[in-house]
Amino acid sequence: MNLALRILVGLWGLGFGLLAVQGILDPRVFTTQFGINAPGASINSVRGDFGAFFLVSAVCALWAAWKPEKEQLLYVPAALYGTALTGRLIGLGLGDPASGANHQAMIIEGASVLLMLFSARRLGTG
Repeated sequence: MNLALRILVGLWGLGFGLLAVQGILDPRVFTTQFGINAPGASINSVRGDFGAFFLVSAVCALWAAWKPEKEQLLYVPAALYGTALTGRLIGLGLGDPASGANHQAMIIEGASVLLMLFSARRLGTG
C-alpha cells in the first residue's frame, strides 16, 4: 500500500511539477489553462504566483514520495490546494460565475487534498 501511495504521490508531483516549469517558462500556459487575462507586466505576476504555487506543491510531494519519512511535507500541498478550494467555494457563495472549468478545478483540488492528507497519515505509519 505504501509503495502504491508513493508512486501515486510521485506521479502527482511530476504532473504538477511539469505544469509549473512550463508555466514559469511560458506563462501563457497558465493564462490559457485558467482563462486569465494578464495584460502587460501583469504576466510576470502570473508567472511568479502560479509558478510558485505549483512548484512548491510538486517539490514537497516528490520529496515525500522519495523519502516517505518526510511525510509531513505533504501537508504543504494539502494546505495550498485546500486554501484554493476554500477560496473558490467562498467566491461561488459570493456570486462568482460558475463554469465547467471551475468545477473541474474544484474536483482536482479536493482530490489533491484528500490524496495528500491520506498519504501523509499512511506514510507516517511506516
